[in-house]
Amino acid sequence: MLREEARNWYEGALVDLEEAKSALAGGRYNWALFAAHQAVEKALKAAFMVLKRNLPPRTHDLTRLVSELGLSFPIELVTGISELSPYYTVARYPNAGFEKPWESIERSVAERLVQVAEKVIEVVGESAGLK
Repeated sequence: MLREEARNWYEGALVDLEEAKSALAGGRYNWALFAAHQAVEKALKAAFMVLKRNLPPRTHDLTRLVSELGLSFPIELVTGISELSPYYTVARYPNAGFEKPWESIERSVAERLVQVAEKVIEVVGESAGLK
């Protein structure tokens, strides 16, 4: 049963990654980063279910998920994950980091972090056998 649930989480990660790409193409950089965050979170939780054979912690903190998962990521992905983690709130709420996140987030940041999300999902899919 856990394996099927993990596949559902991983499939959700793929859907959210497509949403991130769509938002990026539409110039909605805050939503691109929020969707990228969601994609990474779901992928990491799927990996947690498969590799740890347990339910993942109830958190949105991507750095915590990576730490507790114990999966080895290249340093550039670990850095990108750490940078993406705050966008769970910063991308959505005025004054959570930016006064107007829909105007404040630069395209280059969104492009880079959506690429990080894509690579994380690829690594997780291969490592957990979910691809």
